Amino acid sequence: MVIEKLRVTLAKFRTYWQYYVVQSLAATVALFALMMIINIQEKPVIIASIGATTFIVFTMPGYLTAKPRNVIGGHIIGMLCGFIASAAIMIMGNPSEITLAMIFSLAVGLSIFVMVVLDMEHPPASGTALGVVLHGISVTVTLTILISILFLSLVHKLFRHRLRDLT
Repeated sequence: MVIEKLRVTLAKFRTYWQYYVVQSLAATVALFALMMIINIQEKPVIIASIGATTFIVFTMPGYLTAKPRNVIGGHIIGMLCGFIASAAIMIMGNPSEITLAMIFSLAVGLSIFVMVVLDMEHPPASGTALGVVLHGISVTVTLTILISILFLSLVHKLFRHRLRDLT
C-alpha cells in the first residue's frame, strides 16, 4: 500500500513537475517580498503562521482554506483572540507559568471555535493567535498581520487560475 502510494505520487510529480517547481519558487519570492515590506526581526513568531498560509495559498489554491475570505477572516480572528488573551495577561499583572500556558491555549482554542462558527477556517490563523499573545498587543503586530494577509490574498486572487493544487 505504501509503495503504491509512493508510485502514484512519483507519477504525479513526473507529470506536473513544472508546477511544483514554479509554485515553490513563486511562494519563495512572495514570502521574500513580504519580508522586505515588513521588519521580520521584530515579529518572528507572527511570520511563522504567515509562512504556513503561504504554503496553503501556493500548494492548495483551490481549497476553502486558501480563499481570501478564509485567509483574511481567519487571521483577523486569530489576531483578535490573541489580543483578548494578551489583554487578560496585562490585567493579571504577573501570572504564573501555568496560568500563562492556560491563556496561550485558550487563545488558540478560542480562535478555532470562532473560525469554525463563522465558517472562516484557516488553520495557520490559530498560530497567529498564539503569536499575538506571545508578542503582545501593538500597532506593528497588527500591521504585520494585515499587510501579510492582504498581500497573500491578492497574490491568490491574481494567480489562482495559473496555480494547480499540488496535494
